[in-house]
Amino acid sequence: MAAAVLETLSAGFGEDGNGINLMEFSDEILLHILSYVPCTDLVLNVRRTCRKLATLCLDKSLTHTVLLHKEYQVNKDKVKQLMRGIGKEIHQLNMSGCYWLPSHTIDHVIRCKNLVKLNLSGCHLTSLRLSKMLSALQQLRSLAIDVNPGFDAGQLSSECKATLSRVLELKQTLYTPSYGVVPCCTSLEKLLLYFEILDRSREGLILSGQLMVGESNVPHYQNLRVFYARLAPGYVNQEVVRLYLAVLSDRTPENLHAFLISAPGSFAESGTTKNLLDSMARNVRLDALQLPKSWINGSGLLQHLKFNNPFYFSFSRCTLSGGHLILQVINGGKDLKSLTSLNLSGCIRCLSSDSLFRKAEDDIDSSILESLVVSCCNLRHLNLSAAHHHSSESLGKHLCQLLARLKHLLSLALPVCSITDVPTNTDKPPVQSMTNVVPPGLGKKIRIGVPTYTKNFLEQSNQKSQSSVFWTLLENLPFLKNLELIGSNFSSAMPRNEPAIRNSLPPCSRARSVGDSEVAAIGQLTFLQNLTLAQLPSILTGSGLVSIGLQCQHLRSLSLANLGMMGKVGYMSALMDMLKHCKCLRDLRLEQPYFNANTQFFQALSHCSALQRLCIISRSGTLQFDAVMSFMANCLEVVMCHMFMGESLTICKNLQQTILQSFQADRPALNVIIFPLLHEDLTEVIRDVPMMHLDEITLFKSRVAEEPPNLWW
Repeated sequence: MAAAVLETLSAGFGEDGNGINLMEFSDEILLHILSYVPCTDLVLNVRRTCRKLATLCLDKSLTHTVLLHKEYQVNKDKVKQLMRGIGKEIHQLNMSGCYWLPSHTIDHVIRCKNLVKLNLSGCHLTSLRLSKMLSALQQLRSLAIDVNPGFDAGQLSSECKATLSRVLELKQTLYTPSYGVVPCCTSLEKLLLYFEILDRSREGLILSGQLMVGESNVPHYQNLRVFYARLAPGYVNQEVVRLYLAVLSDRTPENLHAFLISAPGSFAESGTTKNLLDSMARNVRLDALQLPKSWINGSGLLQHLKFNNPFYFSFSRCTLSGGHLILQVINGGKDLKSLTSLNLSGCIRCLSSDSLFRKAEDDIDSSILESLVVSCCNLRHLNLSAAHHHSSESLGKHLCQLLARLKHLLSLALPVCSITDVPTNTDKPPVQSMTNVVPPGLGKKIRIGVPTYTKNFLEQSNQKSQSSVFWTLLENLPFLKNLELIGSNFSSAMPRNEPAIRNSLPPCSRARSVGDSEVAAIGQLTFLQNLTLAQLPSILTGSGLVSIGLQCQHLRSLSLANLGMMGKVGYMSALMDMLKHCKCLRDLRLEQPYFNANTQFFQALSHCSALQRLCIISRSGTLQFDAVMSFMANCLEVVMCHMFMGESLTICKNLQQTILQSFQADRPALNVIIFPLLHEDLTEVIRDVPMMHLDEITLFKSRVAEEPPNLWW
């Protein structure tokens, strides 16, 4: 990196020697260029190249905030040198997700005497080490840490507690029942809690939700403005969060403006939570709200809560009807221009009338969606996935036509069946979008690596898709960065704390008319960065993927799951062609029952020079040992390789061990898991995956409007 930057800064233009030397540019321009260089490279390498760069690299604009998050080449020695060099200049330090660094590396943070914000989520940290560090950071106002088994608040010194008493923002990830440092933070204004406690220990013992003996049970919430809790599956997490909420129910903070609880499955309401919600309805005006579905379903809670200028709502999985959405959420068409993020995933009735006889697959009431679009015209993040939102053939406007009015959208999640032009006759087979595809049963096999689409097929696909409502939708959303098309009945084979799922529900009948030409329409999204496609049964050749690869040059994350026929991967050739053009791709997740990770696939994947994380999930899939090793040797940036396949345990373990032995010395952050998907010990293997990888790529989920924007820095 240092050599590349120096070459760029000292290079001239023109062959006559009269070119411009970039080192003669103003300091402001050079500082802007240097802002794209990792801080460790600036301090340890670039500043040693010349006097001018030595001065610029220590400019406050570059040393004020240090981001080590996802800087996978950083090791303990680099951190030590960095803290020695500019420790006193650092005001914000983000080391979240640096799981590979030894715990003693954290000791060097003590040199950052002027730290105001510190993020150590995912780092190895003991209570004694935390106490020593915080005792020296008297200016700290924002802190993010993990609380692991063995944490003891009694080991925190008085100086440490004094620092915590001044902390205004706390993010705490709990892996054990504990209050952590919350009782010490007497001035809290923002509290984010992530509950990742397992119901059973590694030895199989059932864990209790009771907090550790001797811990204070009096968190201080009087100044709280933001309360956020996200629960992983499990009853222990529910028990512990109730203890945190008990204090809130006694005295609800007057300045509370964001109250968010994300809980999977059933989280029953209790007397404590009822008292809390009643108190909130009387005493506070909210700007952001998310509640477990059981707290909203069948209650009149929403009509009693008061809102100020709401910017985030999440009613995921709630039985919220269209009538309730209009009357209680947007108040009969009230101006909600402040709302920027809305999550209605799994709300199967939110766009329909209040009829008791309505089925989930019935057509939506377009007037409800139109009211929503008009009232919330500044939406930037919208999630309508996990539901059957079918537009009527004759009544009202199509869902895509209405959403096209939301010109500010940056993130959008839709069910596959919602983008079809007209209802499909369920008695007919899927419509084939190619003239040269051999009908099933004639015995012609698809050769891997040989294109099964004609040369002018991209033009044919574009011509067909330009007349579709989906094309019109994307044409009107030119700045869309995140797009998810997920089948209404899709469920990943990779669960959280359970054995792998062997069978899945069939796709919605209307999804059968969504094929290669519709996928090709995505190619017009020039600024697309993250794309998810799941359960599209009518993908035949995958030719639309090639359009995306050619035109979406900013694509950084790609997730494909259950495309086309389940018994074979008909889109392999197109996928390989697509990957050759994805120069910015960093994360790739593939989930397909019969995926053959062979030499040709890994050769194509090797063109993705920026790739950092790969996850393949295939219950009957195979892999080639030498192909994987060659790929790892060619793609030097890859630090995560997860493959849950149909191979034997012996083959998987041998490959995993060989990869680690061959590459871990040069890649300190390397995390490799090769394991049979249907093995009984899968859940034990998953629990060792770093949370950053598990949450962001290994586990499938819809991420659009999952939480409020800018929840944490």
